[in-house]
Amino acid sequence: MKRHGLDERTGDAAHGRSRHALKARKLGLTAKPGEAIAVMPEDCFVCRSEGLTARTSIMVEAGSAKTAARLLRSNNGLVVEGEIGLSDEAWTKLSLKEGDVVEVRHPQPVPSFNVLRKRVYGNRLERSDFTGIVSDLVAGRYSDVHLASFVTACSAFPLDLQEMIGLTHAMVDAGKRLSWPQQVIVDKHSVGGLPGNRTTPIVVSIIAALGLVMPKTSSRAITSPAGTADTMETLAPVDLDVDRIREVVARQNGCLAWGGAVQLSPADDIIIGVEKALDLDSTGQLVASVLSKKIAAGATHLVIDMPIGPTAKIRTAQAADELSYWLQAVAASFGLKTRVLPGPGTQPIGRGIGPALEARDVLAVLKQQEGPADLASRACELAGALLELAEFVPDGQGLALAWQTLESGRAWQKFQGICEAQGGMRDPPVSTHRQVIRATHSGTLRSIDNRQLAKLAKLAGAPAAKAAGVELHCRLGEAIKDNAALCTVHAESGGELDYALQFYADGAAVFGIEG
Repeated sequence: MKRHGLDERTGDAAHGRSRHALKARKLGLTAKPGEAIAVMPEDCFVCRSEGLTARTSIMVEAGSAKTAARLLRSNNGLVVEGEIGLSDEAWTKLSLKEGDVVEVRHPQPVPSFNVLRKRVYGNRLERSDFTGIVSDLVAGRYSDVHLASFVTACSAFPLDLQEMIGLTHAMVDAGKRLSWPQQVIVDKHSVGGLPGNRTTPIVVSIIAALGLVMPKTSSRAITSPAGTADTMETLAPVDLDVDRIREVVARQNGCLAWGGAVQLSPADDIIIGVEKALDLDSTGQLVASVLSKKIAAGATHLVIDMPIGPTAKIRTAQAADELSYWLQAVAASFGLKTRVLPGPGTQPIGRGIGPALEARDVLAVLKQQEGPADLASRACELAGALLELAEFVPDGQGLALAWQTLESGRAWQKFQGICEAQGGMRDPPVSTHRQVIRATHSGTLRSIDNRQLAKLAKLAGAPAAKAAGVELHCRLGEAIKDNAALCTVHAESGGELDYALQFYADGAAVFGIEG
């Protein structure tokens, strides 16, 4: 047996498979969440002998560790005969160091493919069926084609209540789960679709200042200009492991951490990524997405922020009522007490769109320094609803207590304590390139396209460029004069600023000014 790995081969008669040993190389590649990538030479003898083509799924093993990986082929010398290049995801899963030898083989058949076909043909699935699909999905055994088929099958033929419950269970079981000694653990979630709206840090600060426990784990942006974790990362570290989260919560009653660091419902980002690529938005998968993360985080009481507007994610009151019904029905099956708070979604909440700009709004509200009134108001509404849902105060008294906690400075003190406990508070970055977009005529601001505004912020570099985004200078219903400032585009480079401005030179795609 040659440990340098050029022609080692071991028969596996029991399953009709063969194994090939290759020297591993770390390539510094990243892919979508949960996906491992392997690269082999175009003329590789292993590929020829085993019939491995580009985009084939292979199994890579290093001792007892193994991972399914998507195969790519290279003809430019990136890897040479006897080597296999691996992405960061694969490298981490296999705990490799440079020069290690790994074994490559065809993966075992994936049993849940049969279940997937069952759903494609319009049959209902059991909880165990979803467990198999989600387990294989998280393990990387599903190709993009299989993932797209699963998402499409659950959209074209909508999940019923029992299937939503089954998918939620499967998504919770596929990741880690937090537990807490307290009987009441509160949480908050927004269904999204509204730029800005960074209420979470304010809500957590109010709730934790009053003594309730709120271990908030949030996501990074997938298609938006900023997620809560992106915004918080400009103010304090968010990559906390489970032990650190417990330590912060024990000291401060709350935290503001990135959920991806603790692998709560890891299937969620994978499914969402495919939904976005296909421009599909299945109610059943949305319900499972929201609730699986909250249940995995140990929540007992949940308030859901649901903005409604023509360019928000939820566009009509009827759609909001339907989604609210399913969320509450599935949550009830897990014993999770839930309240949905519909809210205005016709324009962004707050002035900033993008991680650092949203962080500045949060700080202004917490410090009581003329922060955006709509952001403060919505945060207090959500915090008040949580206080009432958790029976901390009688119904009708939560809002007043939330405002009192914010205006007294207690919430600001608590926020500082949480940031320090997570590793130290810092100042959000400031953009180096800016351009004001001005009105081309006078009139009344009748509409703001939330989707186009979010796109403008992303074109400027958000969320990867933390200081990039859009700063709003106007609100719906305002009288706008010719040449008045509508918004300022922030970027970290001149190229990104120019790229954004060439699409939105006069703001006509974003701001509807009549008169």
